[in-house]
Amino acid sequence: MILWSIFDWEGKNKSLKELEKITEKNDFWSEPQHAQQIMKQISDLRDELKTWSALKEKINAYLDIAKSGDSSFFDEILEETVNISSQLERLEFSILLDGPYDKGNALLSINSGAGGTDAQDWAEMLMRMYLRWAEKSHFHLEIIDKSDGEEAGIKSVTILVEGKYAYGYLRTEKGVHRLVRLSPFDAAHRRHTSFVQVEVLPEVAAEDPLVEISPDDLSIEIYKSSGAGGQNVQKNATAIRITHKPTGIVVSCQNERSQVQNRENALKVLRGRLFEMKLREQEQKLSQLRGEYQKTEWGSQIRSYVLHPYQMVKDHRTDMETGNVQAVLDGEIDPFIEAYLKQK
Repeated sequence: MILWSIFDWEGKNKSLKELEKITEKNDFWSEPQHAQQIMKQISDLRDELKTWSALKEKINAYLDIAKSGDSSFFDEILEETVNISSQLERLEFSILLDGPYDKGNALLSINSGAGGTDAQDWAEMLMRMYLRWAEKSHFHLEIIDKSDGEEAGIKSVTILVEGKYAYGYLRTEKGVHRLVRLSPFDAAHRRHTSFVQVEVLPEVAAEDPLVEISPDDLSIEIYKSSGAGGQNVQKNATAIRITHKPTGIVVSCQNERSQVQNRENALKVLRGRLFEMKLREQEQKLSQLRGEYQKTEWGSQIRSYVLHPYQMVKDHRTDMETGNVQAVLDGEIDPFIEAYLKQK
């Protein structure tokens, strides 16, 4: 069947056997963190193969019943066909999410851009949208850094989104998001356009060979947290700012009361940004070899959210659009994610 050709049975089984052979080595557990990574890969592959095998058996069983011509099972087959179709649709996206980090956690950063207070309010609206989407998708959320706006909204926020395929789904949201509306902060109630940059990074493991961080390359500052959080936050110097001297990348974290936890979270973000930088360098080298033109500016919007003079959300990469703006802002962004993944 064409259906099963989209799943690489041979490749998955081969990878599983190779990983299982590694676990048989006497020194396998000499590096516990690496060993745990291998065991997780084995577990994921076994689950994937088990899910597809079970579905294949189910489909074959119902095909046999249908071929028998027994009409008493007609209603059951019809109902199960709908369930199988829904399950296949979900599995199709798991195949599209085949990048090395797609199955892992994501670091979602939202940064207000041009537009002043309107942009900071728009950043908070987007944060709410993603929080609602993540909750509906049963992901675990942790806000690891947040900077409030002076009048309203937020200047920036970084959120750790934990769960299977969190990065795979959220990486489709990376880019500039544009809002057009009648400004609630303009006394004349004029139409304003605001921009927010969404950055999505994978949670890169500390032992990942692609990203190596030397302690000598880090400049670490400790300072008192600002903003909401109570007297304890203000009294204790728990906030962390880390500068990666070779690249100039600066990350900060102040949301936790523990200095150790803030440092750990800041390093997570730093590893993600260094990974993104290396990936970008590789893509630029490939583009140069291919003779492709690469834009160097901040970036044009990937999606527009228009509240006035009409209501519409449109993704400029896929042309996917909807007039139900409120539903999108309430977290209904799966159609946009799916359209982008299918296009890619």
